[in-house]
Amino acid sequence: MPVLELLTTSSLGSLLGMRHALEPDHLAAVSTLVTGERDGRSAYRAALMGACWGLGHTASLIVVGTALVVLRASMPPRATDLFEFFVALMLIGLGLRAIYLAARQGPAGPVHAHHHGRVVHTHPGAPAHIHIGAWTLARRPLLVGAVHGLAGSGALTALVLATLSTTAARVTYMMLFGLGSTSGMAALSGVVGWPLARAGQHQSVARGLSFVVGLGSLVLGLYYGVTSPLLTN
Repeated sequence: MPVLELLTTSSLGSLLGMRHALEPDHLAAVSTLVTGERDGRSAYRAALMGACWGLGHTASLIVVGTALVVLRASMPPRATDLFEFFVALMLIGLGLRAIYLAARQGPAGPVHAHHHGRVVHTHPGAPAHIHIGAWTLARRPLLVGAVHGLAGSGALTALVLATLSTTAARVTYMMLFGLGSTSGMAALSGVVGWPLARAGQHQSVARGLSFVVGLGSLVLGLYYGVTSPLLTN
């Protein structure tokens, strides 16, 4: 790969990936997840959630995008429409979940029940997680990010096939795009997590934020769903 093309790919892919993290559907999805974290480490947990979203997004983007690049193929329009419709359904589900949690949470925020044999106890909990060696990854943001990555893989693949000349450059661009998305969403989620930690000290404010964020995700999901080509064509 020429040096100039590598430098251009590195900078452009990372910057566009960070910009990609700011798209409304991404913000809505991650915001509904972040509003559930209001303990003293909210900024840290929120950044972790954002990073997990980015990892899921990057993984599906690279797997599907690389396959399309190697085959020099494009995503079938019907598949793209289907993935985007899944995003709409996911936003609706996340919005309804946030509204439900806002309505039922107690003085300490959302409470999760755990079963150990016949013994059941409850405590403020973190989202389900996955352990990979020393890494702990939040399962829900990973899945949410993966769905977003599938929805965007077709457009990104079409872009790199049209603008970059070699397979190595195209795959590198997608990897750096994913890295930019991951770092951008982690940073943004961490910034959002800090005021949520302060708001969590006032239960009425915290519940109001959960409701507003959930309602926003619900409305955006309904809009994407109603305008989806799957329903309009």
